[in-house]
Amino acid sequence: MHKPHDKHPPVRRPDVGDFHRNEWAFIGAPCGTIQALVAKLIPALAAHYTLAYVDADHAAADAAEPLPVPGAAVVLTDKINYHRYDFGQPLSVFQQRAQLQAATGVLVNGNHFRAKRQVVILDPKKRESLAKKLDQLTDVVLILSTPEQPEPYDFLLEHLAGKRPFVMPLGDTNGIMQWLRAQLTHAIPPLYGLVLAGGKSQRMGEDKGLIAYHGMPQREYMAGLLGGVCEQVFYSTRPGQDGLPTDGAVIEDTFLELGPYGAILSAFRMFPDVAWFVVACDLPLVGVDTLAHLMQQRHSGRLATAFHNPATSWPDPLMTIWEPRAYHTLLTYLAQGYSCPRKVLINAGAHVVPLPDEKWLWNANSPADREMIQRILSLDNTDKPERAARRPAQRSEQQQG
Repeated sequence: MHKPHDKHPPVRRPDVGDFHRNEWAFIGAPCGTIQALVAKLIPALAAHYTLAYVDADHAAADAAEPLPVPGAAVVLTDKINYHRYDFGQPLSVFQQRAQLQAATGVLVNGNHFRAKRQVVILDPKKRESLAKKLDQLTDVVLILSTPEQPEPYDFLLEHLAGKRPFVMPLGDTNGIMQWLRAQLTHAIPPLYGLVLAGGKSQRMGEDKGLIAYHGMPQREYMAGLLGGVCEQVFYSTRPGQDGLPTDGAVIEDTFLELGPYGAILSAFRMFPDVAWFVVACDLPLVGVDTLAHLMQQRHSGRLATAFHNPATSWPDPLMTIWEPRAYHTLLTYLAQGYSCPRKVLINAGAHVVPLPDEKWLWNANSPADREMIQRILSLDNTDKPERAARRPAQRSEQQQG
């Protein structure tokens, strides 16, 4: 027997539905009821989560509404308080995901669209319609009762085959909001660590990841720190690199000649559904407190969480937690000819936090930097004048030597 030929190389696909990783269809009630509920939920959660809403245009059901500019492929309208895109052709599922990937989650009118998970509303006016859409009820996670229908329909219980989702009143808006908040919190992606150890160390003259500032190779020291806050830790290496780490897992760059940008993309290509705590190996003054502080500030509803580096006046991309949605954004910037992770942080809505101690981001790129760092580490009193010695030169994204 010959194994069937697969002409497409294997690529891990993110765990997404038609619209998003986190999507819930509200079904079983008139559209007006669903719209009214969503209009309460989204503003109530807006301080911590950016939620999107998907619905059909009920007003245009009887008469097709023309584009603002007939015949245009896309019309972008600046409405001052918001911006609107009108597409001349239907959006594919791939385009839908691209348009909504920046949101934390998506609420969907289930009368018109499917979603990975469903919230069933027990409104008798839609009982018969719901009975005809049981094939859409693939993962019912909540049932909202009404005074007219306080208990789930028999046909619904039969369809659920023994599974009994939580039931709460449709009128308990605060309870529904707390439930949705818990769902979004539970959906926070797991965190993996990535030690950037693939630089050529041209200015240092030796592999920066092997210098022992803390009694062990620096890359191992950094991996150990990440291991305290991450589920798994990987070393990022370049193809053909000598002296590969033997004490842990390795992700070799598959996006070549892009420095840290390619390393981050290669990690997402391997595991697209996790967040990546990315740290350069040449930051000898990073400690447990550094990682713990950024972890405490993590905002999973944003593209990434990064320190503001006062030495550059910009967010620092090489001590950053990148959320899964960053994968798509990084690829989009690359397609436009940009391979600077800092540019992505600046322009794509990252959560940037103050840096408590600027020495955390001092990196050692040259023998002089190394000597200065070692002198700092040898001091017992952090207030000594030597502590204010020359700061290592800050590297740019194109100087990862």
